[in-house]
Amino acid sequence: MKRTVGREFLGFAAMIALALFSGAALADQPHDWQMGLQQMVTPVGDRLASLHNLLLWIIGTITLFVAVLLLYVAIRFRASKNPVASKTSHNTLIEIAWTVIPILILVVIAFPSFKLLYFQERVPDSPLTLKVTGLQWYWHYSYPDNGDFGFDSYGIEDKDLKPGQERLLDVDNEVVLPVNTNVRVQIAGNDVMHSWFVPSLAVQKYAVVGRLNEVWLNVEKEGTYYGECNQICGVNHSYMPIKIHVVSKDEFQKWVETAKQKFAREDGAPPAVKLAAAQ
Repeated sequence: MKRTVGREFLGFAAMIALALFSGAALADQPHDWQMGLQQMVTPVGDRLASLHNLLLWIIGTITLFVAVLLLYVAIRFRASKNPVASKTSHNTLIEIAWTVIPILILVVIAFPSFKLLYFQERVPDSPLTLKVTGLQWYWHYSYPDNGDFGFDSYGIEDKDLKPGQERLLDVDNEVVLPVNTNVRVQIAGNDVMHSWFVPSLAVQKYAVVGRLNEVWLNVEKEGTYYGECNQICGVNHSYMPIKIHVVSKDEFQKWVETAKQKFAREDGAPPAVKLAAAQ
C-alpha cells in the first residue's frame, strides 16, 4: 500500500514538473490548459502582469466575501427562521461602509493603473523604428532607420507547413528585432481596421486607416514570439499571424544587411506606405 501511494505521489510530482517546464518552454505562445498570462519579456509586460496579479487578489477577495455573505443571509434569514420580515430601511454605519470601502478599493486600483498607462504611452527615445501596416489579410513591415526596406508577412497555409512550424502562427517573413533595445512601433491600416497583438510583449494596438498609432517595446530575452490580428477584419481574419524573432544586436545587424538585399525593389526605391501624423 505504501509503495503504491509512493508511486502515485512520484507520478503526480512528475506531472507537475512536466507542466511547469513545458509551460516555460512554451511561454512565448499559447499552450493547452494555460491558466495565466504568457511569460512577459518587456518592461511594460512585467508591470502589466504585476497589476493583473494585484487585481486578481482584490477581485478574488471581493468575490469570496460576497459569496459567503449571500450564503450567510440565505441561511440565517430564511423564511422558516424569520416568519416576520424585518422592516429596517436605514442604517447609517452600513451605508457609510458600502460607500467608503468601494472608493478606497478603486483608489488602490487607480494609482498603479495610471502609472502603468503613463509608462506605456510615453514612448522613450528609440534607435530603431518598426512600421507596421495591416492589410487584408497580411502585415507589411518596414525599417525606416535601417535603409527603409520593407516586406510583406503572410501566414503559412496548412498545406505548406513544414515540420516544427506552428499552425496559424508561423509566417513566410518574420519580424526580426534586437534584444534589449528600445523599439518604436508605428502602426496603421490600409483598408479596414486591424489590431497588432503580441501577448508576450504586452503589445496590442489598433491599425486604423488614416491614423498612426505608436507603441514601444524593449524585449529583454532572445526568442520567438507569436501574435495575431486582434480585430475582426473579414473572412480571413484568423489567418493574420505575427511572428517576431528577437536576436542579439550583432545578429540583428547581420540580418539587416541580408534583408536589404533580399527585400530590395527592382526600381531601387523602398516600398513606402503613406501614413498620417502620430496621434
